Amino acid sequence: VGPNAARTLDQSVTEMTELAEAAKITVVDSFTQQRKLNPHMAIGSGKLKEIIISSLEQDVDLLIFDHDLSPTQVNNLSRQTDLKVIDRTLLILDIFARRALSREGKLKVELAQLKYRLPRISDKTTALSRLTGGIGSRGPGETTLEIDRRRIRERISKLEKRLQKMARSRTNARKKRKRNQLPLVSIVGY
Repeated sequence: VGPNAARTLDQSVTEMTELAEAAKITVVDSFTQQRKLNPHMAIGSGKLKEIIISSLEQDVDLLIFDHDLSPTQVNNLSRQTDLKVIDRTLLILDIFARRALSREGKLKVELAQLKYRLPRISDKTTALSRLTGGIGSRGPGETTLEIDRRRIRERISKLEKRLQKMARSRTNARKKRKRNQLPLVSIVGY
């Protein structure tokens, strides 16, 4: 590994530490691996064992990865480590959620989180339990996993409609201001 690769790795670790601290997460250790990502676990078995041992010794309850993880990787890592596993994107969305102040900003962050989470919903706690089946309904009913996914899709649809309505309202207000020739003033200060 050349000096530029080592420098970028150090910068990446520093940046992830700063992101975690911005999300009010205490970083107790960091691990790096310089090899091609494992499609099933993202890391090799030796590095996984090292992380598990360290997390048990330091009473860790969360693992953060600097790259995007697939739903399969998140599920496999969670199952192997018994820890909550998040990636860089989810960490950044959490920071945005903490800092969003306007109603529209909060809705946009929630929408982004739901769209990110939808393909990552796992069935590890829902098993294959069937609900909503019974007399007059077709088939055995929906699994709780299917219900969760449907509810998230419904919430995404509602949020998108609310955001579109807010955008139309803002556009109409802008047009009204221009029509009434109201002066636009911006105040910047401390």
